[in-house]
Amino acid sequence: MTIEASKSELRAAKIRLGMVGGGQGAFIGAVHRMAARLDDHYDLVAGALSSTPEKAHASARDLGLDLSRSYGSFAEMAEKEAARPDGIEAVSIVTPNHVHYAAAKAFLERGIHVICDKPLTSNLEDAKKLKEVADKANALFILTHNYTGYPMVRHARELVQAGELGDIRLVQMEYPQDWLAEPVEQTGAKQAVWRTDPAQSGVGGSTGDIGTHAYNLGSFISGLELDELAADVHTFVEGRRLDDNAHVMLRFKAKDGAMPAKGLLWCSQVATGNENGLKVRIYGTRAGIEWTQADPNYLWFTKLGEPKQLITRAGAGAGAAAARVTRIPSGHPEGYLEAFATIYSEAAAAILARRNGTPLDPVVTYPTVDDGVKGVAFVTACIESGRQNGAWVKV
Repeated sequence: MTIEASKSELRAAKIRLGMVGGGQGAFIGAVHRMAARLDDHYDLVAGALSSTPEKAHASARDLGLDLSRSYGSFAEMAEKEAARPDGIEAVSIVTPNHVHYAAAKAFLERGIHVICDKPLTSNLEDAKKLKEVADKANALFILTHNYTGYPMVRHARELVQAGELGDIRLVQMEYPQDWLAEPVEQTGAKQAVWRTDPAQSGVGGSTGDIGTHAYNLGSFISGLELDELAADVHTFVEGRRLDDNAHVMLRFKAKDGAMPAKGLLWCSQVATGNENGLKVRIYGTRAGIEWTQADPNYLWFTKLGEPKQLITRAGAGAGAAAARVTRIPSGHPEGYLEAFATIYSEAAAAILARRNGTPLDPVVTYPTVDDGVKGVAFVTACIESGRQNGAWVKV
């Protein structure tokens, strides 16, 4: 089922959506709302949009929500919406990391599907507990690792699964930014304040904020499972309480009798001159691939001993996995918001199948609570290794 083909089926029965967090001044909340709207699968009808009732109601007015369904806390929202005959079917959780566990638990236990921003939780203990809750719940859990929604990322994964790269040997991931090159959290900048606060973000700074994205993307495309890592984790900005740069060596588990693959991951928020430099390179015994988020409609594919081949999103060479999440013709670029919307559309397909008691099309793909636990385990292992001067740590 393509994203386009699913629209008519879903439009007749839009999913009633709530949101926790994402109020005034919140960047990622607006992104989630745009992603939910893009393919027309959801109606935002309720929210606990901020940490105080006053701010929550002000944000609700801005969004045109019925103020009777603007709540002062996620706990109140979960209880009251679950009791309504027209209550929300799904909730987007777009708060700082430390709220994810309690909020997701409150809705999952009431049978309300959860679409949660990454990382899963602020610590590994909560991540494991949330997995237990999600596994028992009569509700779905979707994690918004949005970069997995790009068509050329889907095509890269398809190439690996088809054996076009041969046995995977090397996985290289990098995600450099420069927006925290100075102590901007000391100016009160909202996005910087919570991301550099261990109480809200968790034990990882750059590792938790962007390192998890790079790690998830490399794992999604390669299909490999991490075994152990050794990390040089550092904080360059004086006074900052969390890491802002990490270099990580990775050892993956052996797959299908092949030699275990090796990996390198670099994440940084102090790399001057980089805005959002997410890149993945994967090399096998037969071919290699390279994808860059800043130029997402293209994938480099190189067979051993042959010239490099540039595959475009809607052009010749792209396969079925890319085509089903492509919305517009070749030459018209799709980007960040479309990739984010793909995760919401995949979630909508799963929610509708659950609502109607029908089988879910096996091509529907989205990150799960299991991916979330792996992400938090990755961050935890990075910090532990860093504290041991780069010792190898099992994940």
